[in-house]
Amino acid sequence: MTRGPWAPALVLLLAAASLASGPARKPGVAPIVVAQIPVTAPATAALANGTLRGSWGERGRLVAVAPDGNTRVLTGSFHSAADPEVSFDGRSILFAAKRDESDPWCIFEMKADGSDARRISCGAAGARQPVYQSTVYTITPTSVEPWVEVGFVGLNPGERNEAGVAPNTSLWSCKLDGTALRRLTYNLSNDMDPVVLPDGRIAYAGWLRSPAGGADRVALLGINEDGTDYQAYAGSQGRRVKQMPSPTANGLLVFVEADRIAADGGGQLASVSQVRPLHSYRSLSRESDGLFRAPSPLPDGRVLVAWRPGTGEQAFAIWAVDPATGVRQKVFSEPGWHSVEAKLVAPRPMPDARSSVVRDDDPQGKLYTVDVGIQAPGEALPRGAAKSLRVVEGVPASAERPAVRRLLGELPLADDGSYQVQIPANTPVQLELVAADGSPLRTSAWLWVRNHAAQGCVGCHEDPERAPPNRLMKALASEAPVLDPPAAARRAIEPGGRP
Repeated sequence: MTRGPWAPALVLLLAAASLASGPARKPGVAPIVVAQIPVTAPATAALANGTLRGSWGERGRLVAVAPDGNTRVLTGSFHSAADPEVSFDGRSILFAAKRDESDPWCIFEMKADGSDARRISCGAAGARQPVYQSTVYTITPTSVEPWVEVGFVGLNPGERNEAGVAPNTSLWSCKLDGTALRRLTYNLSNDMDPVVLPDGRIAYAGWLRSPAGGADRVALLGINEDGTDYQAYAGSQGRRVKQMPSPTANGLLVFVEADRIAADGGGQLASVSQVRPLHSYRSLSRESDGLFRAPSPLPDGRVLVAWRPGTGEQAFAIWAVDPATGVRQKVFSEPGWHSVEAKLVAPRPMPDARSSVVRDDDPQGKLYTVDVGIQAPGEALPRGAAKSLRVVEGVPASAERPAVRRLLGELPLADDGSYQVQIPANTPVQLELVAADGSPLRTSAWLWVRNHAAQGCVGCHEDPERAPPNRLMKALASEAPVLDPPAAARRAIEPGGRP
């Protein structure tokens, strides 16, 4: 792998001892890029009872911090800059920025020394939180072209989230030259905080509105880099809001969680194993330990993280934290600035490449389940209680109206509990198991399928880490029904109601 210009300092970083506290900048630590926000620019209030953090980044900047502690502003020509992401070879930095105050947030790339900044994309209506994706191979009858892409959080034009309190955001991607702009996720409420895992998948935070009037939550979810194979990444253990995931060199995924997130995104640290993320939750800090945000990995298994006390007006500073022991060492702070995120400027392993079956010329995709009777232990419905599957479309909220649920159709389940169905691609849908009298028994969160792709499940609300039964689905004995009526024929349906 190509070594970046600051790579030799990695040896000094790995040799540094972990201390309970340390100087504001310890000589010999490898170079980092730090996102800063003036302490006079507070974050807007958290939204929806602490489910969604406020917007933060106006008048922010990126600074390079050298091993000797010297700093240099990298984004002096920008009104605002945030969200640094270092390339796999350590030579370039992605970031979100605004040249002028009236500009939308856009994705830029520059060399690691701050030179040659160029705009990549503003998305469809604005873009934040870029990540370098691993190589994507799109397989078609005429091409196996590899795509080098970046992912980011993009505003969806005209959409509000289900609570109606903010514009809706999804994960998007494009090529490094800004072409091939694609929306990847189709949740009706905000998706954010993408990170590319070692296996090439994307983990991110998604706001899941409760379909049955229960408590909303922000969960850690996962997709392939083309938006396919959407599923839960971490389980429901821990606090209500999980965000800012970061894979570590020791096989963990460290993230920030809270029952009510702070306006600036601060919360507690927790982790799951990348091998068994649904059954390995561990809390890493307590409320008395202060507030953390934006973890990012170091080669020795520690994470860089922004930290401040839980009370008072003290600014965020950058610390190195060992998830195994909880020991933390202060790395960097600067008076007058919140240091809210830091990334090591050095080469890092390239994630696994991925192939894609998505074809934009196919307007539909397929959903299937092996057996809806396979459910989480202790939560199974009586065998045979569900007779059919109802598919409900979600029409995103706008400034003029709330989100609308419309019926796409209903189909009988095979007697082994299986089904397959063709539905419109890139469309939020909820799946309802329906009893013989037409009443809904179980309802899914919003999900979707991409063009020409097939999205499958073992069961309904099942434990995804359990192996499926080794049998042929009876639903495969015939062609998949197509539920794609004209928009004018899709009748509105209330949550929990019948058509």
